[in-house]
Amino acid sequence: MPRGEQPPTLRPRVLPGAAPDSPSRPPVMGDVAKMAGVSHQTVSRVLNDHPNVSHNTRQRVEAAIARLGYRRNTAARSLVTRRSRTIGVLACETGQFGPANTLLGVEQAGREAGYFVSIANLREVTSDSINDAMGHFRSQSVDGIVVLVPHPDVLAALDDVSVPVPIVAVGAGAGNQLTGASLNQRLGARLAVEHLIGLGHRSIAHISGPTHWIDAAERIEGWREAMGAAGLEADVLLQGAWDAASGHQAGLELIDYGSVTAVFVANDQMAVGVLRALQEAGRHVPGDISVVGYDDQPEAGFFMPPLTTIKQDFEELGRKTMEEMLHQLEGQAGTRDQIVDPRLVIRATTAAPAHSTAAH
Repeated sequence: MPRGEQPPTLRPRVLPGAAPDSPSRPPVMGDVAKMAGVSHQTVSRVLNDHPNVSHNTRQRVEAAIARLGYRRNTAARSLVTRRSRTIGVLACETGQFGPANTLLGVEQAGREAGYFVSIANLREVTSDSINDAMGHFRSQSVDGIVVLVPHPDVLAALDDVSVPVPIVAVGAGAGNQLTGASLNQRLGARLAVEHLIGLGHRSIAHISGPTHWIDAAERIEGWREAMGAAGLEADVLLQGAWDAASGHQAGLELIDYGSVTAVFVANDQMAVGVLRALQEAGRHVPGDISVVGYDDQPEAGFFMPPLTTIKQDFEELGRKTMEEMLHQLEGQAGTRDQIVDPRLVIRATTAAPAHSTAAH
């Protein structure tokens, strides 16, 4: 370059429709409107999924949003709407398959509806922990609270908590005033026991979860209903704690009941422990005793032998719970309780009882 000559000025490349005077700032709604050739109000209607927008116009706006990388300013929007676009979720036992996947369903449905999810996970079910969680949600100005803890103490405590937002709960149909969604636990238990009865079993034990949990209590009642309907005694009830170790312990206790030819276990994790205990005791599954689990966790088909179980759609449960929350936020009448039905998945742990076993 000759001495004294100034270097050329480099101008930043600006996308059509973007503001050339401040290329580093994030795009705003006006930039989207300019690029799409529509009004600011039309962009707002597209963002809010308003029905009065033509297909072609919606496509232009969405293309502009994608090209500019536009993201809605939720903080500014909340000042206008007086909504935080945040849903509080009270959860417990999220390391377990069922609660984890129910939470996933809630999160996905919330995100699709434009809501963030704030989770308060209870380490233990106490009035103090519940009140702390509610205080946490109040400080975040959540628009609503979803409760994923089907425990009577939690539901009772919520009756005494004053919060100015809607509350919906999983398992709310069990005698509680809250709306929400539920898995049909009794039906699942009946399907499990009726399958065993249909194979010819007459002495069917049940290994339950902790009986103070609504899910466990409902599965016990389903077992009793199916046994009673067949004219059979529901007289062998052992209690576990949802984990494999407690299932193993209950399985060892089950050996003492020589007349039992089948067992319905309240979840798949406990069923793993039961299978191990029976193997250690030299009992063959299903030759000596049939086993049915509950939940159909992803590993159930890879147990030895593969586990017959009850499949529950936990993600659908989460979505339906979130649907009920959205209905309430929109001022619509609730459905009281949406029910998700389970189904039986037959694998290799159930068969007709052997005559030698039934004669014990």
